[in-house]
Amino acid sequence: MKMDNSSKPSLWGLGCALPLLLLLAFPAKATPWDNQDPAEVEATLDKKFAEGKYSPKGADSCLMCHKKNQKVMALFDGVHGNPNLSQSPMADLQCEACHGPMGKHNRGGKEPMITFGADSPVPADKQNSVCLSCHQDEQRLGWSASHHDTAGVACASCHQVHTGQDPIQSRETEVAVCSSCHSEQRADIHKRSAHPIRTEQMVCSDCHNPHGSLGDASLKQMTVNENCYSCHAEKRGPKLWEHAPVTDNCANCHNPHGSVNEAMLLAKPPQLCQQCHASDGHAARAYFPANEQTGLMPNAYNAGNSCLNCHTQVHGSNHPSGKLL
Repeated sequence: MKMDNSSKPSLWGLGCALPLLLLLAFPAKATPWDNQDPAEVEATLDKKFAEGKYSPKGADSCLMCHKKNQKVMALFDGVHGNPNLSQSPMADLQCEACHGPMGKHNRGGKEPMITFGADSPVPADKQNSVCLSCHQDEQRLGWSASHHDTAGVACASCHQVHTGQDPIQSRETEVAVCSSCHSEQRADIHKRSAHPIRTEQMVCSDCHNPHGSLGDASLKQMTVNENCYSCHAEKRGPKLWEHAPVTDNCANCHNPHGSVNEAMLLAKPPQLCQQCHASDGHAARAYFPANEQTGLMPNAYNAGNSCLNCHTQVHGSNHPSGKLL
């Protein structure tokens, strides 16, 4: 892992390291800097970065102390620890590309290094600036002001760098990572009517871009309907006779994460239908089953499929006589 003492950090390496400047103002544990004025600390860090106090031995210097840490060593099982990949941190500044210049960290002063994850004292946006200094592509164009960004979620809260296989990047484990925070959605996908997420035929990233998007709810498409139509093309239309809530938003009637009702409906018909059609003649009848005591008789409005006994084309109809779906 040794680096040539005469080599200088490449522009790629500096691009990764420069965002670390302000991060070192948040030490992970008590240091001699704790009682100094913040301006002094920042000036010290400016000088440290200007002098480029990187270790001439790179990762070898770090491993003198951290080699026994299994989590640290697991880095070399993944792409970030592969020195043969030109864009890997290990091919340039190595550990210091992400954790900052060593300086006097391995000496008596124990200068603080950048740490990542939920237990780190470094704010999430500062942690993320390190990752984003290298990981800039079209998948992350919507990160700024996205749901995860505004919620203060750090990249390291979902991603694992010191591992051979990042769990969030495997379809077998992706849902478990997402649902560790999204507990409401975790409950929905276990309801009787849901997308096939439990069987891993679908995963969260099939519909959502966790790094943000220009659409609602970080969806991959611009609208909810366009997202649904990417699989449910038969519902797309245009239809000769359109159902207004369908063309507006599929989520007006369906819960995409799961429901106790058939077809992931928000409520059973006719209650669901009556939320809009409450004053429409027969559709306003109360939902009562046949009962010998009350004398109420079965009727087509609430038996079997309820409203769908007659109005079968609720997503829209192309039949000349299909005005009432």
